[in-house]
Amino acid sequence: MENSGESKWTKSDASSEPFPYCCSACDSSEEHFRGKVFRNRTKARSMSTPSAPCSAKFRRTQSLHGPSPVTTFGPKASMLKNPKAVMHIQDPASQRLTWNKPPKSVLIIKKIRDASLLQPFKELCVFLTQQKNMIVYVERKVIEDPAIANEGFVSVKKNFCTFREDYDDISNCVDFIICLGGDGTLLYASSLFQSVPPVMAFHLGSLGFLTPFNFDTYQSQVNQVIEGNAAIILRSRLEVKVVKECREKEPVEETSLIITNGDSEPKHKTMQYQVLNEVVVDRGPSSYLSNLDLFLDGHLITTVQGDGVIVSTPTGSTAYAVAAGASMIHPNVPAIMITPICPHSLSFRPIVVPAGVELKIMLTRDARNTAWVSLDGRKRQEIAYGDSITITSSCFPVPSICFRDPVNDWFESLAQCLHWNVRKRQSHLSSEEEEF
Repeated sequence: MENSGESKWTKSDASSEPFPYCCSACDSSEEHFRGKVFRNRTKARSMSTPSAPCSAKFRRTQSLHGPSPVTTFGPKASMLKNPKAVMHIQDPASQRLTWNKPPKSVLIIKKIRDASLLQPFKELCVFLTQQKNMIVYVERKVIEDPAIANEGFVSVKKNFCTFREDYDDISNCVDFIICLGGDGTLLYASSLFQSVPPVMAFHLGSLGFLTPFNFDTYQSQVNQVIEGNAAIILRSRLEVKVVKECREKEPVEETSLIITNGDSEPKHKTMQYQVLNEVVVDRGPSSYLSNLDLFLDGHLITTVQGDGVIVSTPTGSTAYAVAAGASMIHPNVPAIMITPICPHSLSFRPIVVPAGVELKIMLTRDARNTAWVSLDGRKRQEIAYGDSITITSSCFPVPSICFRDPVNDWFESLAQCLHWNVRKRQSHLSSEEEEF
């Protein structure tokens, strides 16, 4: 907003670009989700389908800086520009949420089959639909939850708009997201979108690294977000491309992209994903150690021999990576962390590389077994010799709404998780004493 005399809601500049900005690191074939909800359609989400072929090829820059993130989130939200910012660099502590138009729709993501969330879910839905006159989107499987199928939710359910994951595209329909549960709800919200709307996460689960809000004062907190009075933190994501050879014994999926380079070369299928926490490549059910070649910008840097390797974002550094011995990185740090899982060699320790590099993981020639890859704990699939996993920083971060500011929220979450572990330990000791 330029000054107090103008309208409360800033209007889009006529000279602004109609599509989200993509840096040179982005593949030109990426689809920008637009349009309305379509029912009973075939799978069309770019997170679970391969990128379409394109004649134009854009090479990644050699800059060690990560790609410039987009600053528009969903159809109406954007990051408020700081006129005091030097050049194009803005202090992460000054990142604020602003709306080009008043938000009218919200997606509520609730932890499934959790009876303790029914009352908060109902209160929030009633508040948003009746008091704020907002359109509420929920996933169809939330409505089909047996715990909700009672008379108390009949009046509330009739105002819902439902969708199905991987079938209905709601990218241009949702202004912001509210998560009720633990950190897994925010990870799930990230998997639904390429350009993610602002996310407001309430801590109603076991751990709360990514959920800074308490539900006790939800009305005032939601009102502040609707008014545009909130700080945001841009949580970087990883753009992951899994390239697999189409072998004769394996059926080719209809959603996979087939690439041929002549009659002599094998066909490939490519799948593209956006990952918020980490990419885990492990040995799967095999009892043999995994042998993985790790390339950085086309150069072989090491061969990982062990149970596997974790490639994580700063947000994911407090998840599986820290359990495997890595350090914790603040989400505002532009970096990618590489952490071995139980490495056979004592010389390979967790390392941090710049956000602008391109990583590639492949099985070694003398690998005794295949590997398995999982992305934020989902989309698990087998990787054989000749397949590859390419990992780069994504241009599409997750704009997570802060309770106070990015620094205080992060350290507060660390303290809460420490206290949670202490309470669990004390509860365990108390139960053991009672048994004796």
